[in-house]
Amino acid sequence: MSTKKRKRFIAGATCPKCQASDTVMLYLEHNVEKLECVACGYTESQAEKNVQNAAKAENSVIGIFKP
Repeated sequence: MSTKKRKRFIAGATCPKCQASDTVMLYLEHNVEKLECVACGYTESQAEKNVQNAAKAENSVIGIFKP
């Protein structure tokens, strides 16, 4: 069974790989938001971003509390 994905273009968005403007679309696949550039094929998913942000958070100190 094939399901049709609803894809939306992001106005003014620039592709991080090819720097093309207005070529990035957003869609939902298996409850994960995904970005795709129609010009170069670059893709990025919400799950990848969350893993990268978690790795950054582990290596950084937000603040130190001294009572």
